[in-house]
Amino acid sequence: MTIRRALRSARSALGDSDTADLDAQTLLAHALGVDRACLFAHPDRRLAAAQFCIFQSALERRAAGEPIAYIIGRKGFFDLELLVTPAVLIPRPETELLLEEALRLTESKSAWRVADIGTGSGALAVTFARQRPRATVFATDISADALAIARQNAERAGVSVKALLGDLAAPLIERGVGVDLLLANLPYIASGELAALAVSRFEPRLALDGGADGLALIRRLLAQIPVVCLPGATVLLEIGANQGAAVADLVAERLATECDILRDYAGLDRIARFQLPADRSSV
Repeated sequence: MTIRRALRSARSALGDSDTADLDAQTLLAHALGVDRACLFAHPDRRLAAAQFCIFQSALERRAAGEPIAYIIGRKGFFDLELLVTPAVLIPRPETELLLEEALRLTESKSAWRVADIGTGSGALAVTFARQRPRATVFATDISADALAIARQNAERAGVSVKALLGDLAAPLIERGVGVDLLLANLPYIASGELAALAVSRFEPRLALDGGADGLALIRRLLAQIPVVCLPGATVLLEIGANQGAAVADLVAERLATECDILRDYAGLDRIARFQLPADRSSV
């Protein structure tokens, strides 16, 4: 079968999805080990039998709803291509907004001590370390499988990230590590809402389930922040689209500091940003 015929057949197999053409091209390029441009440059190239089998298997998985990123094992994030498996949440464009804010805040000084709590694939930790090579970057995760992916992504990017296994900031606290910038994209979906969401079919529940109201892990992290963050440290948390007011109230109540809510390009709550007092005794 030629590339032209394979794409035509795949388009039918994937139905009326808005992304069917792009999905077919991405999966075929993956099966052939080429980029998408090569498909259009050589439409009459014939697939080897092994390549056709890989392509067909990938099409079946995609038709069943499995995310492209898990099928091909990678996902673009900021300026990197990250390895992903079903052990980690697939990085989203919204999380790039948190990274961009972190980079903006660290423009004037590069020798920061930074923690990415619940790192998953390492998307935040690895890309930040690449952009701020003088920073000391820590990454924690409760999942050993996720942390293994984060370590691989750091190695592939050629950056140093100190990956530590444990719950939230506990691995840093146990080692007496203090940071002046803390980043976290923790699970923030309410437990009762998960079953109705497509994301719960394939992505790890551990990376999605935020407890009864979606804020359980954020509450627990807020309790650790006075211990793990240095005086004057800045915290950036990714939050759900309607959680801004609730998170701001929690920060005010538990840390006695104001919290700004940054919105994404759709105008939805996306990032909670706050700074600890320079005087630790006031927290």
